[in-house]
Amino acid sequence: MSDVPDNTAVRVALWRAMHVQLDAAPHVFEDEIGLRIAAPEPGWRDRPDMDPAGTSRLRAAVAARARFIEELLAEQVEGGVTQYVVLGAGLDTFAQRRPEFASRLRVFEIDQPATQGWKRRRLDELGYGVPEWLRLVPVDFEAGESWVERLVAAGFDPGSRAVVVSTGVSMYLSEEATSATLRQIVGLAPGSTLAMTFLLPADLVDAADRPALEASQQGARASGTPFVSFYTPEQMLTLAREAGFSGVRHVSGRSHTERYFADRADGLAPSTGEDLLLAMT
Repeated sequence: MSDVPDNTAVRVALWRAMHVQLDAAPHVFEDEIGLRIAAPEPGWRDRPDMDPAGTSRLRAAVAARARFIEELLAEQVEGGVTQYVVLGAGLDTFAQRRPEFASRLRVFEIDQPATQGWKRRRLDELGYGVPEWLRLVPVDFEAGESWVERLVAAGFDPGSRAVVVSTGVSMYLSEEATSATLRQIVGLAPGSTLAMTFLLPADLVDAADRPALEASQQGARASGTPFVSFYTPEQMLTLAREAGFSGVRHVSGRSHTERYFADRADGLAPSTGEDLLLAMT
């Protein structure tokens, strides 16, 4: 199969750019590099999934979770963590946006081989390249490859603490697959931190956001990557505890509104429907 970008990864990158280009300052998260990497066809803003009004809360949510993750990473680095693992990295641009920060770490991006190959080529074409401290780790999950084994082979030190992040992935995995991932992360060095997003069942989503959730589900099905898993906060916390995490915490997506969008004149706020699990080994 030829190297191609993942549709979901591109969509998220375009929403991050639209937050900067369409929403009023102050911007919660600034990232137009993902747009440069994606290089969509002219007229991409006319796509149904890019409708400026219809996606405003979705792109706000994407910006908020990215801001939250990088603030969490900064806190952990201040505490001595030197390894950062991004599961399902897609068009993550941390290494390109913040090289002065990222170069203090060893950054590992894990994704499917096709997406990784395409991204590596685009980084070279744009002049970013792949510095020594950034490791693009292709893992063929469909072939049963172990991401932990590939991670270690790429230079990851399993004896040192790490921050592991998985955003926008769990909805595509079965509960069994997510549980297996949690058990693998528990095996990392004590004091490692996981941040994982998960989608809420429709009855826990604000009524105003349900049409967008349904549209996202339809788009995912049409792309051949349907959403298969939704969790209540307690269900996700239980999965983490059963996997063996010593400390678990639920972070509501609604909390991002007060944290990042308070007192905005334009009323912009993130959609509900996606929450975060924080867990420590």
